[in-house]
Amino acid sequence: MTFKDKVNGLVVEALLEKPSVFLIDLTITDSFKIIVNLDGDNGVVLQDCIDISRAIENNLDREEQDFSLEVASVGVGSPLKMIRQYKKNVGRTLIVKLATETIEAELVEANDNFIILSWKAREAKKLGKGKETVQKRQEIPYTDIKEAIVTVTF
Repeated sequence: MTFKDKVNGLVVEALLEKPSVFLIDLTITDSFKIIVNLDGDNGVVLQDCIDISRAIENNLDREEQDFSLEVASVGVGSPLKMIRQYKKNVGRTLIVKLATETIEAELVEANDNFIILSWKAREAKKLGKGKETVQKRQEIPYTDIKEAIVTVTF
């Protein structure tokens, strides 16, 4: 069993104890720096990071392989990577980059195949001069999304 396989197994095992927390990314560098990024259905608290860190550290032998370990939650402004992240952010505003356009809109629905965004836009009137505000709604398959980031409003 390789070092990476062992670490991956320990992370998976530790996450079984915390069903609302899930793995976003696990990286092990050539210098054996282990970087674990987590997210959660209700966010990630410090204790979640501590528990996962201990589960990894207490089951690896530094005499066998020296390593450094970093366990953190995904930061504000980090791109969404998993369908589960879209589902937990329904009702929030996203900036979604597609191949031809970028849309800033409210995420009104997320299922296993696509998301639905809703926003207001100014468009030319159908009759007469000037513009009018219209409500737009678009269904976007996950495969069309290049990047999606939750916007933070203060």
